[in-house]
Amino acid sequence: MQSSRLCKVTEDLTAPTAGALPEHAVRTALLALLAEHGTITSTEAAARLGYSSGLCSFHLRQLARHGLIEEAPPTDGRARPWQLPRPQQTAAADDFGDLARGLEDESYQRWLARRTDAPAEWQHDDAFSAVVHLTPAELTAVGDAVRRILARFRDREHNPGARPAGARPVAAVTRLFPLLPDDQPDRHPDER
Repeated sequence: MQSSRLCKVTEDLTAPTAGALPEHAVRTALLALLAEHGTITSTEAAARLGYSSGLCSFHLRQLARHGLIEEAPPTDGRARPWQLPRPQQTAAADDFGDLARGLEDESYQRWLARRTDAPAEWQHDDAFSAVVHLTPAELTAVGDAVRRILARFRDREHNPGARPAGARPVAAVTRLFPLLPDDQPDRHPDER
């Protein structure tokens, strides 16, 4: 009888579920490590966090099962590294991206026009821009870092129970692109 209950509990913990994965201290710490380091293995995570590699491995697999992380290309035959998901680029995604950018712009203009209608504690935003000089690899790394930070809050979209009191939808818009000179509009930046 005890054994069958243990099997049932184990099945419940490891069965894929629809929806977001509930927040857990180990998973939160693992996502933070991925955001900071890009890729980790369960052994590396265990050494950094002070947990067993088995516990870290279990929670990494749970995060992957729910689409919050994915396997990274292996660096050797034995290690199983993990990373935050990388977006797939397709023609349909480009069309959707154009639509999304238009909606983001429209939403921001609506915010600016109606900001004073919001409760006082919400009447500010954190809009900023900067021009930085990056290599293509650094541009990718900056984008990955932003995605890793935002991934910590992804479960709140489909799991209202994961939202802290007072949470509201907030647009997080990041656009990273090389600046092209006005005098050579048809040339690629690497061709100059």
